[in-house]
Amino acid sequence: METTIEPGVVPQRSDAEMKTRRDLSALYRLIAHFRMTDLIDTHISARVPGTDNHFLINHYGVMFHEMTPEDLVKIDIDGNPVEPGDEDSQRVNAAGFTIHSAIHSARHDLVCVIHTHTADGIAVACQQEGLLPITQHALRYYNRIGYHAYEGIALDLDERERLIRNLGTHHAMILRNHGLLAAGRTIAEAFINIHFLERACQAQVKAMSGGARLTFPSPEVCERTARQFERPGALEYCERAFAAAQRLL
Repeated sequence: METTIEPGVVPQRSDAEMKTRRDLSALYRLIAHFRMTDLIDTHISARVPGTDNHFLINHYGVMFHEMTPEDLVKIDIDGNPVEPGDEDSQRVNAAGFTIHSAIHSARHDLVCVIHTHTADGIAVACQQEGLLPITQHALRYYNRIGYHAYEGIALDLDERERLIRNLGTHHAMILRNHGLLAAGRTIAEAFINIHFLERACQAQVKAMSGGARLTFPSPEVCERTARQFERPGALEYCERAFAAAQRLL
């Protein structure tokens, strides 16, 4: 049975949740700004502070560039709304949250998960060798990215176990023949991870399109570069870059 909110009644939300709503809606708009959207499909979720199993995700049907804090639906680990409201205002993409719920249920260190269907991300997801260590952007993910085989539209809850296993301890994953996934310990870190993963895919597609032979740094240099990206202060950099990016909005 549907439950409706009485006119003028606003759900009680903590200051921490409201900040998360503002940051997450800004992230949706930034994903639109950088042209990483796919109409009303793809999705971003964030854990509600102070909870183990409540999350915010987009109201299905709202375009990313118009997202506001109130357009985010609070759901549980099974994708069910946890606040009262009519069916339409609480609608979420069930297939989308299958992917997100897998990550959130197993990786409590991750706050935010982003999934995209960009042309370059899909292109690299279709290439057998995956992300190549040919650019500085790509080396951020050297030996630090998972791969998940395509199983069809993510409606089967059994797929969650394999998604978790294939992500492992990483913060990024390529969904074969599908798209990209990036996560972070903060919303800002998730934004940085998807931004540079997308840029790495763009560069790879362009580098391969000319047909010229590619140069590869040595494995030692690749690992050294990846470790440089993990330096102390990396999270501070993410927050600074995310704050700067929000001025684009």
